[in-house]
Amino acid sequence: MAIPIRKANEIEKLRNANVIVAKTLNYLRENVKAGMTLKEVDALGDKFITDLGARPSFKGLYGFPNAICTSLNEVIIHGIPTDTVLKEGDILGLDIGTELDGWYGDAAITMPIGKISKEDEDLIACAKDSLYHAIDIIHEGMRFKELSKAIEDFIVARGYQPLVRFCGHGIGKKPHDEPEIPNYVENGNVKSGPKIKNGMVFCIEPMICQKKREPIILENNWDVISEDGLRGSHYEHTVAIVNGRAEILSTVD
Repeated sequence: MAIPIRKANEIEKLRNANVIVAKTLNYLRENVKAGMTLKEVDALGDKFITDLGARPSFKGLYGFPNAICTSLNEVIIHGIPTDTVLKEGDILGLDIGTELDGWYGDAAITMPIGKISKEDEDLIACAKDSLYHAIDIIHEGMRFKELSKAIEDFIVARGYQPLVRFCGHGIGKKPHDEPEIPNYVENGNVKSGPKIKNGMVFCIEPMICQKKREPIILENNWDVISEDGLRGSHYEHTVAIVNGRAEILSTVD
């Protein structure tokens, strides 16, 4: 399947959807505190997105029951909001999708709940720093496999492992589109596969494990942890390739 090339006006529509994601993440970063439940976090985000005129696109997607993925501590991605109460020292991944006028937005952060350990600060920094490293090095003509290898090398150099079997992805008129963008390379020549071109729009999302990269999906069929059972982290942006470089759409000026 061909990777869609977006026109300038389509990128702006994608930006509009992604700005709402960014505003919602900023709002939750400022307002989520110890003592709240994950369901309360979800409700806050759901209302904020709706009040801005968008639809929370994760709700009902592939059967996901809520507006926001709330991935707590050992849960790296796809955490279902529950009645679990946040406490000081927790780390919480927030992954948010929106749909606005038929176009989709998607981004994620991992945030501290109150004061956290230096180990957890470093874990979160790996996800965030590897994401921005990837965005900085992207250029037209680079192969997606080269990007995946660069993300993997960055994560491993920090002493962590990328979660496997889950990946970044294209985005546009669908929440998930071509191509798939893993944070690692398996059995492949990095000089093979599709190249990055102007007009492509996609999500980069490093998912960080501490010791082992194999995932385990919990009994609710959504929450994903690492085989090592240790805390993980996750960061994500939607980017568009404009004038040969990656431009972040999921941000607020």
